[in-house]
Amino acid sequence: MTTDKTSPDLICLGALAGSYGVRGEVRLKSFCAEPSDIAEYSPLSTEDGSKSYPVTLTRAIKNGFAARIGGIETKEEADALKGLRLYAPRDRLPALPDDEFYHADLIGLDVVDTGGTLLGRVRAVMDHGAGDLLEIAPPGQTNTVLLPFTLEAVPTVDLDAGRIVADPPEGLF
Repeated sequence: MTTDKTSPDLICLGALAGSYGVRGEVRLKSFCAEPSDIAEYSPLSTEDGSKSYPVTLTRAIKNGFAARIGGIETKEEADALKGLRLYAPRDRLPALPDDEFYHADLIGLDVVDTGGTLLGRVRAVMDHGAGDLLEIAPPGQTNTVLLPFTLEAVPTVDLDAGRIVADPPEGLF
Protein backbone atom coordinates (compact mmCIF):
# COMPACT_ATOMS: atom_id res chain seq x y z
CA MET A 1 0.00 0.00 0.00
CA THR A 2 0.95 3.63 0.13
CA THR A 3 3.07 5.76 2.40
CA ASP A 4 1.41 8.95 1.24
CA LYS A 5 0.43 11.46 3.90
CA THR A 6 -2.96 12.23 2.44
CA SER A 7 -6.10 13.56 3.98
CA PRO A 8 -7.66 10.84 6.13
CA ASP A 9 -10.78 11.36 4.02
CA LEU A 10 -9.02 10.05 0.87
CA ILE A 11 -7.97 6.46 0.27
CA CYS A 12 -5.50 5.53 -2.47
CA LEU A 13 -7.17 2.95 -4.70
CA GLY A 14 -4.69 2.65 -7.55
CA ALA A 15 -1.86 4.05 -9.61
CA LEU A 16 -1.19 4.62 -13.29
CA ALA A 17 1.77 2.71 -14.73
CA GLY A 18 2.02 4.49 -18.10
CA SER A 19 0.35 4.08 -21.44
CA TYR A 20 -1.15 0.95 -22.95
CA GLY A 21 -1.10 1.01 -26.72
CA VAL A 22 -1.18 4.17 -28.82
CA ARG A 23 -4.76 5.41 -28.40
CA GLY A 24 -4.60 6.97 -24.94
CA GLU A 25 -5.35 3.94 -22.77
CA VAL A 26 -3.41 3.62 -19.51
CA ARG A 27 -2.05 0.75 -17.46
CA LEU A 28 -3.89 0.84 -14.15
CA LYS A 29 -2.74 -0.96 -11.00
CA SER A 30 -5.61 -1.48 -8.56
CA PHE A 31 -5.04 -1.62 -4.80
CA CYS A 32 -8.61 -2.81 -4.11
CA ALA A 33 -9.20 -6.21 -2.45
CA GLU A 34 -11.20 -7.13 -5.57
CA PRO A 35 -9.10 -5.34 -8.22
CA SER A 36 -11.92 -4.70 -10.71
CA ASP A 37 -13.90 -2.82 -8.04
CA ILE A 38 -11.74 0.25 -8.68
CA ALA A 39 -14.02 1.27 -11.55
CA GLU A 40 -17.03 1.37 -9.21
CA TYR A 41 -15.49 4.30 -7.32
CA SER A 42 -15.06 6.43 -10.45
CA PRO A 43 -14.40 9.31 -10.76
CA LEU A 44 -11.09 9.11 -8.93
CA SER A 45 -9.06 12.15 -7.97
CA THR A 46 -5.47 13.23 -7.48
CA GLU A 47 -4.03 13.30 -3.96
CA ASP A 48 -4.81 16.99 -3.51
CA GLY A 49 -8.25 16.64 -5.11
CA SER A 50 -7.44 19.25 -7.76
CA LYS A 51 -8.23 16.91 -10.68
CA SER A 52 -10.82 14.22 -11.09
CA TYR A 53 -10.76 11.45 -13.67
CA PRO A 54 -13.60 9.19 -14.79
CA VAL A 55 -12.17 5.65 -15.05
CA THR A 56 -13.42 2.88 -17.35
CA LEU A 57 -11.71 -0.51 -17.39
CA THR A 58 -11.32 -1.86 -20.91
CA ARG A 59 -9.65 -5.23 -20.24
CA ALA A 60 -7.50 -7.16 -17.79
CA ILE A 61 -3.77 -7.19 -18.58
CA LYS A 62 -0.73 -8.51 -16.75
CA ASN A 63 -0.42 -6.80 -13.34
CA GLY A 64 -3.59 -4.75 -13.70
CA PHE A 65 -5.97 -3.33 -16.26
CA ALA A 66 -5.98 -1.36 -19.45
CA ALA A 67 -8.27 1.59 -18.80
CA ARG A 68 -9.64 4.79 -20.25
CA ILE A 69 -9.14 7.91 -18.17
CA GLY A 70 -11.40 10.87 -18.93
CA GLY A 71 -9.62 13.58 -20.92
CA ILE A 72 -6.69 11.37 -21.96
CA GLU A 73 -6.69 10.78 -25.72
CA THR A 74 -3.07 10.16 -26.75
CA LYS A 75 -0.19 7.88 -25.81
CA GLU A 76 1.84 10.94 -24.80
CA GLU A 77 -0.88 12.19 -22.44
CA ALA A 78 -1.14 8.69 -20.90
CA ASP A 79 2.65 8.46 -20.48
CA ALA A 80 2.69 11.86 -18.77
CA LEU A 81 0.44 10.46 -16.01
CA LYS A 82 2.75 7.53 -15.18
CA GLY A 83 3.04 7.19 -11.41
CA LEU A 84 -0.11 9.19 -10.68
CA ARG A 85 -1.95 7.76 -7.67
CA LEU A 86 -5.75 7.81 -7.77
CA TYR A 87 -7.92 8.40 -4.70
CA ALA A 88 -11.54 8.10 -3.66
CA PRO A 89 -13.28 9.73 -0.70
CA ARG A 90 -13.52 7.40 2.29
CA ASP A 91 -17.29 7.86 2.48
CA ARG A 92 -17.68 6.19 -0.95
CA LEU A 93 -15.89 3.04 0.26
CA PRO A 94 -17.57 0.20 2.15
CA ALA A 95 -17.36 0.00 5.92
CA LEU A 96 -14.97 -2.71 7.08
CA PRO A 97 -15.48 -5.42 9.69
CA ASP A 98 -13.79 -4.85 13.06
CA ASP A 99 -10.79 -7.01 12.17
CA GLU A 100 -10.01 -5.34 8.82
CA PHE A 101 -8.33 -2.00 8.14
CA TYR A 102 -7.53 0.27 5.26
CA HIS A 103 -3.74 0.47 4.88
CA ALA A 104 -3.99 4.26 5.03
CA ASP A 105 -5.40 3.98 8.58
CA LEU A 106 -2.38 2.00 9.79
CA ILE A 107 0.35 4.23 8.36
CA GLY A 108 1.68 6.61 10.99
CA LEU A 109 0.41 4.64 14.01
CA ASP A 110 2.76 4.08 16.93
CA VAL A 111 3.70 0.45 17.58
CA VAL A 112 4.23 -0.61 21.20
CA ASP A 113 5.06 -4.00 22.64
CA THR A 114 2.79 -5.78 25.12
CA GLY A 115 4.61 -3.99 27.96
CA GLY A 116 3.93 -0.54 26.46
CA THR A 117 7.48 0.14 25.18
CA LEU A 118 7.56 2.09 21.93
CA LEU A 119 8.91 -0.07 19.10
CA GLY A 120 8.44 2.49 16.34
CA ARG A 121 5.93 3.92 13.89
CA VAL A 122 4.28 2.26 10.90
CA ARG A 123 5.88 3.65 7.74
CA ALA A 124 4.11 1.44 5.18
CA VAL A 125 1.97 -1.64 4.74
CA MET A 126 3.20 -4.12 2.14
CA ASP A 127 1.62 -7.16 0.56
CA HIS A 128 3.97 -9.40 -1.39
CA GLY A 129 1.40 -12.17 -1.79
CA ALA A 130 1.92 -14.16 1.39
CA GLY A 131 0.17 -11.69 3.70
CA ASP A 132 0.57 -8.12 4.83
CA LEU A 133 3.74 -6.83 6.46
CA LEU A 134 4.03 -3.67 8.55
CA GLU A 135 7.17 -1.67 7.82
CA ILE A 136 8.08 -0.13 11.16
CA ALA A 137 10.63 2.65 11.68
CA PRO A 138 12.16 2.22 15.17
CA PRO A 139 12.93 5.52 16.94
CA GLY A 140 16.40 6.89 16.21
CA GLN A 141 17.21 4.28 13.55
CA THR A 142 17.43 4.53 9.78
CA ASN A 143 16.73 0.83 9.15
CA THR A 144 13.17 -0.44 9.26
CA VAL A 145 11.74 -3.69 10.58
CA LEU A 146 9.11 -5.81 8.81
CA LEU A 147 6.50 -7.24 11.15
CA PRO A 148 3.96 -9.80 9.89
CA PHE A 149 0.46 -8.33 10.18
CA THR A 150 -1.05 -11.42 11.78
CA LEU A 151 -3.22 -11.82 14.86
CA GLU A 152 -0.33 -13.56 16.60
CA ALA A 153 2.21 -10.76 15.98
CA VAL A 154 -0.29 -7.88 16.14
CA PRO A 155 -3.01 -8.75 18.66
CA THR A 156 -4.42 -5.21 18.95
CA VAL A 157 -5.01 -2.31 16.56
CA ASP A 158 -6.51 0.68 18.37
CA LEU A 159 -7.25 3.35 15.77
CA ASP A 160 -8.87 5.64 18.35
CA ALA A 161 -5.71 5.64 20.49
CA GLY A 162 -3.50 5.81 17.38
CA ARG A 163 -1.47 2.75 18.27
CA ILE A 164 -0.82 -0.89 17.53
CA VAL A 165 0.10 -3.38 20.25
CA ALA A 166 2.57 -5.91 18.88
CA ASP A 167 3.96 -9.17 20.22
CA PRO A 168 6.87 -9.55 17.77
CA PRO A 169 8.88 -12.74 17.41
CA GLU A 170 11.90 -12.88 19.73
CA GLY A 171 14.87 -10.91 18.41
CA LEU A 172 12.98 -8.99 15.71
CA PHE A 173 13.50 -5.61 17.37
